[in-house]
Amino acid sequence: MRFGFLLSFLIIALGLSSSASAQLQPAGPYGVQTKASQAALSPQAALQYLRDGNARFVSGKLKNQENYRKQVPITAKGQFPFAAILSCLDSRVSVEEIFDLNNGDAFNGRVAGNVMNPDMLGSFEFATKLAGSKLIVVLGHTQCGAVMGACDDAELGNLTGLLDRIQPAVELVSKDWRDGLKNSKNARFVDAVGEANVRLARDGIVKESPVIKELVDAGQVKIVGAVYDLETGVVRFLD
Repeated sequence: MRFGFLLSFLIIALGLSSSASAQLQPAGPYGVQTKASQAALSPQAALQYLRDGNARFVSGKLKNQENYRKQVPITAKGQFPFAAILSCLDSRVSVEEIFDLNNGDAFNGRVAGNVMNPDMLGSFEFATKLAGSKLIVVLGHTQCGAVMGACDDAELGNLTGLLDRIQPAVELVSKDWRDGLKNSKNARFVDAVGEANVRLARDGIVKESPVIKELVDAGQVKIVGAVYDLETGVVRFLD
């Protein structure tokens, strides 16, 4: 009896595991997302998809990027991204590569310092409410130039206004900082401000967008923050 019970439990567990794994596999040609595969993904499964992709990137075992060009004519017929990612303008932070994404897997909004502004927020409302994305990621990175500029109170044309959006993170970290200089010469300070900037942008989305808040409250969309390490290629997802 005990053996039979354990066997049944194992079969059920394996069945659930296989189901969860299958949910992470796009159904279209060359792995391209379809309307059905997008709909089948839960927000948590979408997050796991990104985690797995970054693990492949770090290990050098990419599987989706090699098919990117072949996917172009397929995605030309329609797009069904499962994620919307706000990332920095930095030339070294290509979300398609660091998450080993297929063509059409994710919307990517890029702006220096990965700041969330009204235009970007409207874009992410489109991505989730109208286009069906299940996951929003605010992705910062180590030693961000825009964050450095904000730490030093830099001013330059229209960039000044952009850096002003990072100032709340500078002020938040500065209040209790006891680890050396509070400017761009201190890499630890810069990265602490960069992480705080990600958290503030992440948390601000539901405060500034009733549209996205409704989706989050209903469990249809998940919002996470993350930081990309320029030296290791590892993406660290924040609590």
